[in-house]
This record gives sequence, structure tokens and C-alpha cells, in this order.
Amino acid sequence: MATKEIIYKNNIYQLSYELVNPGEQDVLLVLHGWGSNKEIMKQAFGQTLKAYKHIYLDMPGFGKSTNETVLATKDYAQIVKLFLAELRVCPKIVMGHSFGGKVSTLLNPPCLVLLSSSGILVPKPWRVRMKIALFKLLKPLGMQKLRQIFVSDDAKGMSHEMYETFKNVVNEDFEANFAKMQSKTLLFWGKKDTATPLWTAEKIKSLIPESALYPIEGDHFFFLKHSAFIAQTIQTQCKETHL
Repeated sequence: MATKEIIYKNNIYQLSYELVNPGEQDVLLVLHGWGSNKEIMKQAFGQTLKAYKHIYLDMPGFGKSTNETVLATKDYAQIVKLFLAELRVCPKIVMGHSFGGKVSTLLNPPCLVLLSSSGILVPKPWRVRMKIALFKLLKPLGMQKLRQIFVSDDAKGMSHEMYETFKNVVNEDFEANFAKMQSKTLLFWGKKDTATPLWTAEKIKSLIPESALYPIEGDHFFFLKHSAFIAQTIQTQCKETHL
């Protein structure tokens, strides 16, 4: 494990990362989802795709990387670009899970791999809509107390900066970003995913011209059990992609 200090908009971020197969030339960057970290992604893919140098990165505010500012997805993408420039690498493949899929999309790599990516807005269930309405009604009671009662599991235990960041990114509509993609794109999705349902993958596929969808048994973390198939498909489909 190593760290790299990145300065973005006069703020300092200590980014924790790990390299696998450091002697290889072609680079694979792997980005985790919200509330996750590089260790989960390395657990899944660290023993695959041995012809690539893997970079596993804790994005700001996750794992062992720091964040004391309020960010949006576009800020994460810019910070990651600065990080890659510091390493003097240009990834041939960028793989992102969930929130990491949105960041990966903004990096515009030659080959983009999305694992149950967020970015398509999913209608909120009635219960959640009622919860939001009640939150707004009781807001005068004080934000700190209401946050403990109403906050989602994804946001519990966050610092103020990360909670505000979460609010920035959770409802972003990325359809326009997907529609701009010229990268060869592979979409791998859990058939039983409830966080980013399979229909959102079909929507993304319809937006990205050069894309292929691979529905796989499992939920939002389906890739932990199917990394071998995913890696084999990447090996086949991305090998003709050039920088």
C-alpha cells in the first residue's frame, strides 16, 4: 500500500492506493462504490487479468484516503485524473462499481467496465417518499437529531463533509454523460440488484453506442462471486482497444 498527496482547489487529499503486477505496461484502474474501499475490489480482481498493472484506489473519504471538503462526482473524477498524472499512467481499462462507475465514466478511458453502476435515477418507493416529506415537516426540530432518525444506511457514521457529498451524488442523473461516451463499454450487472436494478443497465446500454450487457446471477455485489467470468470477458473484449 502507498499514498499520494493530491492538491485540488487548494485542498489536500491523501490518497491510499495499491499496485498489483507493477511490472506490466497496460494499466487497469479499479474504483469502488459508495461506502466501500479498494480492499473489496482487490479481493475480487487482484488475482485476475495478470497482463495488466492494477491500480486499486481509495477515493477521497473512503478507506484510508482523506477528505475534509464537500465534493460532487465531477470533483472525484478530477482528483482521480490528478492522481493518475502523478503516477504518470494512462489506464487502458477503467472499472467502476456503483458510484465508482460514474467516476469511471467521466474518465473516458478506451475501455470502460461498469459493475452495477449508478447514474440512472430510480423512482423512490412510497415509504422513502413519505420519510422525506416527514423529514421536511420536522426540519425545525434540528438537523442533527433528524439526521440520526432519518438518514439512510449509506450515510450513517459520515462526517458532515461526506454526508453533504452523499447528498450531492445520490440523485445525479448521468444519462447525458452516458450518451456522450465513445468508449468501448462492458456492463456487468446483478440480476437481483435492487440498488441499481437491471433495467437501469438496459437504459445505459441504450445510451452508449458501443456497449454490451452481461446480466449475472447475484445482487449489487455480484462481482465478488463472478470475477473470473468478468475478467475473462474483459480480456477478450478489451484486448483490441488501443490508447
